Amino acid sequence: MAPDWTPTPALRRALIVVLVLCVGAVVTGRVDLAVLAAPFVLGTATALGSRPRGRPTVTLVVERSRLTEGERLTAHVAIDAIDHAAPLDLVVVRREPEAWWAGQQRTSVATSVRGRAELTFEGEALRWGRHTIAPVRALAFTCDALLEGQPVASEPVPVAVFPRSEPFEADETMPTAAGLVGVHRSRRYGDGGELAGIRQFAPGDRLRRIDWRASLRTRQLHVAQTFSDRDAELVLILDVLHEVALDGPSSRPWSGGHRDVGQSGGSASVTDTTVRAAAGITQHYAERGDRVRLLEYGGRNRALRAGTGRRHVLTVLEWLLAVSPGEGPHDPSDNFLRRHTLPHAALIVVLTPLVDRRSVALLARLARSGRSVVAVDTLPTGARPPRTSAWSDAAFGLWRLQRQNTVAQLLAHGVPVVRWSGAGSLDLVLRDITRMAAGRR
Repeated sequence: MAPDWTPTPALRRALIVVLVLCVGAVVTGRVDLAVLAAPFVLGTATALGSRPRGRPTVTLVVERSRLTEGERLTAHVAIDAIDHAAPLDLVVVRREPEAWWAGQQRTSVATSVRGRAELTFEGEALRWGRHTIAPVRALAFTCDALLEGQPVASEPVPVAVFPRSEPFEADETMPTAAGLVGVHRSRRYGDGGELAGIRQFAPGDRLRRIDWRASLRTRQLHVAQTFSDRDAELVLILDVLHEVALDGPSSRPWSGGHRDVGQSGGSASVTDTTVRAAAGITQHYAERGDRVRLLEYGGRNRALRAGTGRRHVLTVLEWLLAVSPGEGPHDPSDNFLRRHTLPHAALIVVLTPLVDRRSVALLARLARSGRSVVAVDTLPTGARPPRTSAWSDAAFGLWRLQRQNTVAQLLAHGVPVVRWSGAGSLDLVLRDITRMAAGRR
């Protein structure tokens, strides 16, 4: 086992100077050389007399281990000297730079410790996911920098950074619903909070529905007719077969309705847009009483049961942290609809970049089954493959034409494709789907 403290070059130089002066005094018989050596001997002996009995300890703690993209992350480093009577003259603390954590302070800090010292590192959490703050390492010097301690490190600290919910608000009603309890207006009449009109009283009408103003004016009993409030089930399918990014896998958090580019490694990728859009849509519908279910169309084909309320939103955010793009050993399109039973009354929103034929085939199968399907385009604007030859531009142009044909074919199958743009992205589409559902009934 290595010793706790080892000599520094300064101690070696002091010993060499003392040895040379003492040998010279003995050989030459000069007393002045011994007098010159005395301060070095006394100073070194006095400094080494306050040698610590053990290594210092380093502890890393964070104020919040669960936060959202764009929020401030504050980490505190506590340095404790084992022997409080022996101060540490210099302690150099260094932390490894994190790509997902943009700190404004330097990664290396030097300080002196007398008993206990605390340092603070602050920065902005840039990237959603489950991260780990690397151990903070400290190198201490004591005894007037004559002894150097062995490097000590803190324990790594896990941090969960939740995706920032994209601003989303859908004002349109859901096309279909499964129950008679909820906040979405139905196309059918029933008990609810939104007025549909006034009609004459009929047998079976409740007395509390009588509109006395209209009854007194017409001399006949009239009742207020309302639309029934119904809850709905929403199924979000996250297409993560492929990752597409403009200039890097990392991205800035959403800020003010646009994404910053170039300051932290790139713009939002397909996975970034998919995860943040899923978080926003879930928060909007689940907090209004609708049931939201998530499915992952990728390598692992994970699924999250349907739920509602604030607790379910937190569960969804935890589930989204594990989203990883890429293909697995099995084709996700094999028996996807058989493994996951999707109710016919549910609205299915597929977040997809439309770069894989299997995703397009899944949308077509869902539409042919009679379900209400909406495809949300998550491909970054301006994304294109690198130019590798003189034919790259022509090939990319053909691919764009093919993708436009695919979107037109999906629309012909009854699957509208809209680009994700935050608030109100699905209003027009939901309005059209609602009218189509009402026409089918």
